[in-house]
Amino acid sequence: MILGVVGDTHNRLENVEKIINIFNSNKVDSVIHTGDITQAKTLKIFSKLHCSLIGVYGNNDVNEEGLKETSFDCGFKLTEPPLITTIYNRKIAIFHEPEGIEDKIENDPNIDLILHGHTHRYRNEKIKGVRIFNPGECAGFLKGKNAVGLINLKNMSIKRIFF
Repeated sequence: MILGVVGDTHNRLENVEKIINIFNSNKVDSVIHTGDITQAKTLKIFSKLHCSLIGVYGNNDVNEEGLKETSFDCGFKLTEPPLITTIYNRKIAIFHEPEGIEDKIENDPNIDLILHGHTHRYRNEKIKGVRIFNPGECAGFLKGKNAVGLINLKNMSIKRIFF
């Protein structure tokens, strides 16, 4: 089971197309978006994925017209953070902003993986046995500096793909 991880796409349509191509060519089983999609037209492009899309809304998604309707129409599962889900027997917490992560680790010892966005900075660390991951900049202007993540849930290996 391979998860694609992306966040903070911020309406950069050119990059979203590249991200979708990366995930489809790597045959990911599901994509998690950690928020800040920004506009419904950006979210709609994710319907080109060959897999499901789940995730959370970010601070720049608040009150964005049509975002929730587009999510529903496309069959995506997006919600306010945090979203707690289980995929391939791994309990995953999805945040946008990293605040609250340490509390979640303290209060839920069964969490295997925490994903977040917001900072646009790469993060891959373990705290008390819980893997915390943010692929970093996903929608910036600097070619080759943008990255998405692939997580193999079987062995919890993580790979970043730059574009």
